[in-house]
Amino acid sequence: MVDELVLLLHALLMRHRALSIENSQLMEQLRLLVCERATLLRQVRPPSCPVPFPETFSGESSRLPEFIVQTASYMLVNENRFCNDAMKVAFLISLLTGEAEEWVVPYIEMDSPILGDYRAFLDEMKQCFGWDDDEEDDDDDEEEDDDY
Repeated sequence: MVDELVLLLHALLMRHRALSIENSQLMEQLRLLVCERATLLRQVRPPSCPVPFPETFSGESSRLPEFIVQTASYMLVNENRFCNDAMKVAFLISLLTGEAEEWVVPYIEMDSPILGDYRAFLDEMKQCFGWDDDEEDDDDDEEEDDDY
């Protein structure tokens, strides 16, 4: 009986040690994530920026060009903070509300590759919210023809 209790106590102590180590590792991961979050927040909203922070977009087709110009201008001025397509797409997503936010949820849920491709993401937004690049391209082609 005593031997069984000693073995049980030993097993409990081993389990406690393993859980303590795992807890320490998780606390370190949490600390790193909190630091990373703080760094990302500073990058997305710098204290002094010559371009105002973009307004949110809720899906109105008439506001899409303005939204794209605002976000592109903001990212251009802060290009060191938006160093890859995934950061740019994440920034756009953070500004979506209403219908636009509902539109993006399935892409996030299925971890779509479009979330890492800024141009493709913009093209999808344009297609969904009614921006027709073909009309602009046709107008540009006509203007180019006039120039020659």
